[in-house]
This record gives sequence, C-alpha cells and structure tokens, in this order.
Amino acid sequence: MKFMMLVKHAENQGPPPKELMDAMAILSEESVKAGTMIANGGLAPTANSTRVRVSKGKLTVKDGPFTEAKEMIGGFAQFELKSKEEAIEGAVRFMELHKKYWPEWEGETEIRQIFGPEDFAQCMNERSAAVAR
Repeated sequence: MKFMMLVKHAENQGPPPKELMDAMAILSEESVKAGTMIANGGLAPTANSTRVRVSKGKLTVKDGPFTEAKEMIGGFAQFELKSKEEAIEGAVRFMELHKKYWPEWEGETEIRQIFGPEDFAQCMNERSAAVAR
C-alpha cells in the first residue's frame, strides 16, 4: 500500500533547528535502506508558489503568497508500507522528532493512501454496493 505523508504547519515558523534536520536525515536514511520510502522533500513557501484554479468554468492563475492560507503543506514523504497502522507509526515517530528538537513548533502530519487504477475500481464497486443498500 502506498501512502503520502503531508506535513502541515503555519507559514512563517522560521527555519528548523539543525538537530531536527539531522534527526530527520537519519530517519529518512533508515526508511530508504528498509525500502519503504519512495520520495520525500520540503516545499517552498507560498510566496514562491502559484495556484492554477478552475471555478465556475473559469481558469485563473494566481501567484503567492496566498493571504487566505492559514496553514501550508511544508513537506511530504511517499512510502510503500504494509498497512495504514505502519503509516501511523511512522508519522508518530516523525512528529516525535519535532516535539523533541523543536518544542515550540506546531503542526501535523496528514496520512493519505495513494490509490492506483486497481484501487479506483475497488472503490467504485464499494460505492455502488453502498448505494444499492
């Protein structure tokens, strides 16, 4: 099962402490060696970002920063894991590093399963069965 971990936090929290970055590098290296991490990275601030949106048939392009954003996705990691429980354990371990090395930081890691074509077919079958009930 593939999972995407999205790290969310307020926009302007400043740079992370070196100790946190070092600890995250070790955690990432362990995950790569175990063959579970597919990709990871930090994301640029919204001031350096652009949104392309379709709404009511109109396409708009808007450069950041986005004043309406209360929190942002600051980073991501993609994993191949055995279960959602394993994904939760990994996210807890990651967040524990933040708690230890950057105690004033506030944020969350959202865990989202990544669906492939076979998962969409199963999901559609489950929806059809639910509607039939």
